[in-house]
Amino acid sequence: MEQQTSVDNDKSPLQKAIGSGFTPTSTTTDVITGISLTGKTAIVTGGYAGIGLETVKTFVSAGAQVIVPARDLKKAAQNLLGVPNVLLESMDLMDPASIDAFAEKFLRTGSPLHLLVNNAGIMWVPLQRDARGYESQLATNHLGHFQLTAQLWPALKKAAGARVVTVSSFGHQMASFNFDDPNFENRPYETLAGYGQSKTANNLFTVELDRRAKEFGVRAFVVHPGSVNGTDLGRVAPMALFQQLGTHDADGNLFPEVARTLKTIPQGAATTVWCATSPQLNDLGGLYCENADVADLDDGTIDHQYDNPLTLRGVKPYSVDAELAERLWTLSEDLTGVRFLPN
Repeated sequence: MEQQTSVDNDKSPLQKAIGSGFTPTSTTTDVITGISLTGKTAIVTGGYAGIGLETVKTFVSAGAQVIVPARDLKKAAQNLLGVPNVLLESMDLMDPASIDAFAEKFLRTGSPLHLLVNNAGIMWVPLQRDARGYESQLATNHLGHFQLTAQLWPALKKAAGARVVTVSSFGHQMASFNFDDPNFENRPYETLAGYGQSKTANNLFTVELDRRAKEFGVRAFVVHPGSVNGTDLGRVAPMALFQQLGTHDADGNLFPEVARTLKTIPQGAATTVWCATSPQLNDLGGLYCENADVADLDDGTIDHQYDNPLTLRGVKPYSVDAELAERLWTLSEDLTGVRFLPN
């Protein structure tokens, strides 16, 4: 793991569980009960697989109209077959032009955007770069969603009460953000470090977005879904990485005792749905959440065991630090060429 930067906890948001009443086993059905999304419009990236698909289905069940931008339209159409009130559009987070085209098409409808869920992501991939030369995990997980949120800003503001939920991970603890060399141009590539810094970027982005957006009625949250069984997020990751973490045996099989602690997909999507819809969060924002509650700040007192996913909790101060969040915002604008949050 990369050396982690120490920061002053006073510069972090008020990261403390609020006693939501939910638990790690709470499901999307539990957190959406009693909530109506009738008349609301949502966009969910990666909304055709895993917890993204579950998020879409839950929003639809509560009455929302959902738009799913997808790189693989054929797969998306197949996975969403039979789900009503869903519109598929083409978009690739590694292709800035496609992000702009998707956002422009949505803005032309004149619709407000009540919920934006930045859910899509890649994990532990070999070194790949987009056309700009940016490392793929940073480009997909953070920069693509930064640009998408920026381009959709007029519609978010129009909703007069929108929420932006970005899916991060406990993986942010694998690396702080390397401002000197974010794209691995002058250091050896380590996929865990690349993933970790992209997830730290998700957290920092949320802190600064909420600070800038709340005066316009837009609040932002970032989510650790937990360790979830049945997703394809780690489909290209080398088995050796999972074995290194102690989750799989020498033959590549998930240890039964680990499997028993993994969340189901409805449990994994619960925190996303809770952050997007819960009235418990009406006056809050800029927070990292897990297990359908606000996460506690991890100042080194939490014992993490990768073979026991229930211990993988808490948020590192460096990933919710206000000064680092502002610094990342400026860098993200420079890397994408996008400026946003005008009056």
